[in-house]
Amino acid sequence: MALSDAPLLRALAGDRPTHAPVWFMRQAGRSLPEYRELRVGTRMLDACLTPDVAAEITLQPVRRHGVDAAVFFSDIVIPLRLAGVEVEIEPGRGPVFVNPIRTASDVDRVTAIDPEDLDGTAIAEAVGIVTAELGDTPLIGFAGAPFTLAAYLVEGGPSKEHLRARAMMHSDPDSWNKLAGWLAKVSRRFLETQRDAGASVVQLFDSWAGSLSVADYRTFVAPHSRAALEGIGLPSIHFGVGTGPFLADMRLDGIVDGVGVDWRQPLDEAAAILGPDITVQGNIDAALLSAPWPVLEAHVRDVVERGRAARAHILNLGHGVPPETDPDQLTRIVELAHTI
Repeated sequence: MALSDAPLLRALAGDRPTHAPVWFMRQAGRSLPEYRELRVGTRMLDACLTPDVAAEITLQPVRRHGVDAAVFFSDIVIPLRLAGVEVEIEPGRGPVFVNPIRTASDVDRVTAIDPEDLDGTAIAEAVGIVTAELGDTPLIGFAGAPFTLAAYLVEGGPSKEHLRARAMMHSDPDSWNKLAGWLAKVSRRFLETQRDAGASVVQLFDSWAGSLSVADYRTFVAPHSRAALEGIGLPSIHFGVGTGPFLADMRLDGIVDGVGVDWRQPLDEAAAILGPDITVQGNIDAALLSAPWPVLEAHVRDVVERGRAARAHILNLGHGVPPETDPDQLTRIVELAHTI
C-alpha cells in the first residue's frame, strides 16, 4: 500500500476507507510500560529533544496497538524551549515557566525572538528515524495552538480558568495580539520542521480553548490559530477541549480537513454543525477505558455509528490516553475498529 492510500489520509480527503482509521491522542508514552522503562532517569523535555528516544517512544504504540497513524512524541512547549524560553515540566503539575509573560514589556521581550531561528535539528532527526520505520503508516506532526501556549505563558503554568490570559485580551489587546501572533509563528515553525522531515499530517491542539466565550474565541484566538495552519501544505486536523459552543469556528473558515470533537458532544450532532465538507475525529470517552470490555465495546460501536453522519470519520479519544490505562484496552479498540 502506498502512503497516499493510508486510511487516515483517505479519511482526511473525504473518502471512506474500509474501516475508520484509528489512533489515540497521547498514545505515545504514558500508559505503556515500555515507555516508562525508557524514561527512567530522563526528564520529559530532555526525552523530547533526544532524537533516538523521541523516535522510539513515537513508534512504540504503532508496534503494540497496530494503530493507523503515529503521532510524534514531543510536548507543546518544546518550540518555546527551542526559542530560549525557560520552561520545565514538573511531575504531577505540567509546564512551569520561570518568567511569566504578563506585561507589555514582557511581551516585547519574548516576541523579539525570531521564530525562524528555532533550531529544529533534533526534531527533524527524530522524525526522519520514525518515518524510515513507519513505511506506509502516516506520521502526525503536531503543535500547540497559540491560545493554549499563551495561557501557559501568561499564567506561568497550568490553570483551570486562565484568568490572566483572558484578562490580557481585553485590558491590553495590542499586547495579546502581539503575543498570540508570535506564538502562531512559533507553532507554525514547529509544524514546518516536522513536515519537512517527513510528517504526512499535522494537528493543532487547543487544549484550553474551552475556557473561552464564543466572542473571545472568534475575536482573539481563531485568527491566530488560522495563521498557524493556513497554507501548511499537509492535511490538517484542529482539536480543542470544551469547544462545543463554537465548534463550527474550529473549521477556521474551512482551511482544515478535520476537526476533533471531545467526549461531550455526540459525533452525529457535531457533524451536523460542522457540515458535509469536514472529516470528524473522535470521540471515545477516556473514562470508559477502565470499564469492562462489553461496556467499552458498545460505546466504541456507538461512536463509529454516529461518525457515519460525517463525510468521513477518524476514530480517536475525546482527549488523551490517561496514564493508568490498560494498554490491552487500546489494542482491543484498534482490533474492533478494523473489523467494523
